[in-house]
Amino acid sequence: MSGSEVIISVLSIIIIDIILGGDNAIIIAMASKALPAEQRKKAIIIGTIGAVTIRIALTAFALYLLTIPLLQFAGGVLLVWIAFKLLLEEKEVKCEAGKSLANSIKIIIMADAVMGIDNVIAIAGAARGSLAQVIFGLLFSVPIIIWGSTFILKWLERYPVIVYIGTGVLAWTAGKMISADIFVYRIIGQYIPYFDFILPSVVLIFVLVIGFYVNRFVWCKINSKNNI
Repeated sequence: MSGSEVIISVLSIIIIDIILGGDNAIIIAMASKALPAEQRKKAIIIGTIGAVTIRIALTAFALYLLTIPLLQFAGGVLLVWIAFKLLLEEKEVKCEAGKSLANSIKIIIMADAVMGIDNVIAIAGAARGSLAQVIFGLLFSVPIIIWGSTFILKWLERYPVIVYIGTGVLAWTAGKMISADIFVYRIIGQYIPYFDFILPSVVLIFVLVIGFYVNRFVWCKINSKNNI
């Protein structure tokens, strides 16, 4: 990849992880809230290190899987669904508070591993095969998520356009994954000029237009009926 492509890829990883990482920040806060101040800091630091380590390992495995024909296509389709969920779904995060330092660390790591699957798929797609970019992007974005989670959540609520930007990055990444699949390229891509640009653009427009329409008109009608 060229220098500009590497920069775009790393920025995509950072944006994706920050947009999708709000829930993980809530988990960390809730899991450690019952601990004394000193132990709370330890739980956050150790739990975060453990969660990032597991996420890097899972992403490395995902990078390997995405080299198999049709799995990259499947990952791209799944990422389109994740992008729609980000736009349309109001998520409620539930997490128990840890009763001890070890218990809080375990909760943070296990909950992040379970809830971080969407992050792993999206980041693997954005990294385009580079584990170094994954590691750099995660190490850069995770501290922002942990220490700035309150501000991030407020920004997302106050400025919905940020969610659309994040969704756009996800949709573009999904399109790139699908267009880069070996099987898809052999069947369709090689016959269409600029296929690796056209398909991501179509996916991006499709996700944003449908998401905006549902949010703007469909949900409004449903809510207005419920209020009658």
